[in-house]
Amino acid sequence: MRQRLVPAALLLPFTLLLTACGGNSSASAGGDLDGKGSVTLNVGDQKGGSEAILRAAGELKNLHYKIKWSTFSSGPPLLEAVNAGAVDIGGVGNTPPVFAAGAGSKISVVAAWHGTSRGDTILVPGNSELTRPDQLKGRSVAVAQGSSAHYQLVASLKAAGLSLSDVHVKYLQPADALAAFTSGKVDAWAVWDPYTSQILQARQGRVLTTGEGITNGLSFQVAAPAALKDPEKARAVKDYLARLRRATAWVHDHQQEWAKVWAKDTGLPYDVALASVTRTNSTRVAVAVDKPLVASEQQIADTFAELKLIPKKVDFGDFVDSRFNGDLPPSTTRPRAENGGQRP
Repeated sequence: MRQRLVPAALLLPFTLLLTACGGNSSASAGGDLDGKGSVTLNVGDQKGGSEAILRAAGELKNLHYKIKWSTFSSGPPLLEAVNAGAVDIGGVGNTPPVFAAGAGSKISVVAAWHGTSRGDTILVPGNSELTRPDQLKGRSVAVAQGSSAHYQLVASLKAAGLSLSDVHVKYLQPADALAAFTSGKVDAWAVWDPYTSQILQARQGRVLTTGEGITNGLSFQVAAPAALKDPEKARAVKDYLARLRRATAWVHDHQQEWAKVWAKDTGLPYDVALASVTRTNSTRVAVAVDKPLVASEQQIADTFAELKLIPKKVDFGDFVDSRFNGDLPPSTTRPRAENGGQRP
């Protein structure tokens, strides 16, 4: 039986929220300048991302430098801009830096957050006969190439005794994957929040498996090495990261308030935004860029190198800068408890 299509009004957020996890898209540059001073920090962002969190948490007040925002719809083009020097710093998921490193890009991971991977899922239609990941053998699975979901799919298949070659992979960005999933053209969809929450809230599918215990749950701020060599910009980066860490902690304690802001900024329905916040966004805790983090990302890099999905083997440690760690806890610190703040 074919699944009913998602109403057209619900498709819009998917085009707005092609997030840091992967994809191919462009930037919308030339955002308003926040703050004052002679230094301008060029920040790459995504719809409903760092700027929205910082503004909602009141962390854009009393800046002693300017911030020029450029909005990207995914992580890979954001990192291309970092590599080109057009962006000084920006936020992405755990996999785009691996692909950028494989391409020899000029990037430095300077900050990290550890959150739950429960929002990283492999979804199947509600009427699907599939109940276990090992049953995916011979089935078609939609996923965004180079995304965190891409690695989650590989790792979930491995845990089930399968390999990527055991399934028919359909490399589709979320908007196209949604159409394929709801029209029955693929058997499963590997994706992340808020898409997971949107499918579940709309009762368009169910979770076959999650990334919990499979993927590292890390997300990053990635800077241009040239910007870090500029003492004034490096000081601005340090302050920016401190503000972003405080704002992320604010989300944990103000989940309903943040969900309202996020819904307004992205066009997501409030119930979808709140579900995503409680399941995923509010669990993130700022952690150090340390050796366990490098080792975890190295595992992702080695996996994609073995699959020949990145052109060469890379040493991920060459692409990190730990100068902004301060007294942050190790990257292995457990994520915050879900629903730890205001409860829905």
